[in-house]
Formats: sequence, C-alpha cells, structure tokens
Amino acid sequence: MLTPDELLTTTRSVRKRLDFDRPVDPALLDECLEIALQAPSASNRQSWHFVVVTDPALKQPIGDYYRKSFADYIRPAAADDTERAKMVSSSSYLAERFHEVPAYVIFCLRGRVETASHDTQASMYGSIVQAAWSFQLAARARGLGTCYTTLHLPYEREIAELLGIPFEKFAQVALVTVGHTIGDDFKPAPRKPFDEVVHRERW
Repeated sequence: MLTPDELLTTTRSVRKRLDFDRPVDPALLDECLEIALQAPSASNRQSWHFVVVTDPALKQPIGDYYRKSFADYIRPAAADDTERAKMVSSSSYLAERFHEVPAYVIFCLRGRVETASHDTQASMYGSIVQAAWSFQLAARARGLGTCYTTLHLPYEREIAELLGIPFEKFAQVALVTVGHTIGDDFKPAPRKPFDEVVHRERW
C-alpha cells in the first residue's frame, strides 16, 4: 500500500510501460471515477461529465486524430538534452500505439471555455483538472497507469461528433489514457531546484 506521499510523488505519465494487451475492468474505472467525483469544484457546481471509451472502433479514429495533432506538436530534442529526448521517445511511442490503449477517459466541462473571461476560465479549469488528478491518483493506487493529454483538442469538434458529445454545450478539457502497468517501481521524477521556483512574500 502506497503512503499518500508516495502516491503523490510517483504518479507518473505512463506511456512506454502501459500493458496494451490487458483490458481494464470497467468496475475498476468506475471506482476511480467515483473518487474523481469527490474532487473540489467551483461553487460546488460539479459541472463535469466523463466519457469512458474502450470500443476499438472508436479508439481507432481518435488515435488517428491524436497522431495528426502529435505530428504538428512534437519537435526533436537537442543533441545534449537527454531528458527532452526521453520525453520525445516516450511520447512518440504512445502516439504510435494510441489506439491500442485499453481505455480513455475524456474529461468534459459544461460550457464553452474559450468564450469565458480569464477568471472564469481559471475557475472552470481548476474544477476539472482536480477531478482528473484525483482519477489519476486513484488509478495509480489500483495498479493502473495514466497519462493526461490535451493533444486531441485540435480535433475536439470531430471527436465530439464521433462520441455524441454536445459540442456547443460541453468543452473537452483532457483525455486521460488508462491501462495496467508493466511493473510498479515508479519513482519521483527530476524537477527544477526548490529554491528556483518557490517565492516567499514577493517574487
């Protein structure tokens, strides 16, 4: 059993270590979503909807859209940037096999976010991102690996039509990939030094 600190520091974006051949029990996904429902939300409105996708006939076109977006987004790493090279390698691997991921959970918000003021957008995103992170932590505690991505969003309208999401009323905010992991020895990741990013009283 992971301690809270271990859970928070070892919930990684899992790409190369996803088990693409092992299905995820729908009941396990439901457990994680029940926990996500307990996340804080702005004014307790709970303006979220979660779309679970496991059907290969739906995952294939979503994977195609993801790969198109990924090709426009990704840039090679510089020769001396080892960490960036690792990220590019693992991201490319996931993009290539995106349609094989056992399950997707698409996190949606009521309302079109892009028409809202900055403060309203912050409030809306704050609600759904906390729900997505709660889902990811719950998944990690159950031996599942996840990756939070937004690269499907250039094709949000097309994916909304594919899945029957009312585009004018609900905005997709993130797609979280879900699968069992190969091994469980995840560790804290390298991060910038504490003193470089923490400010006290003033910047």
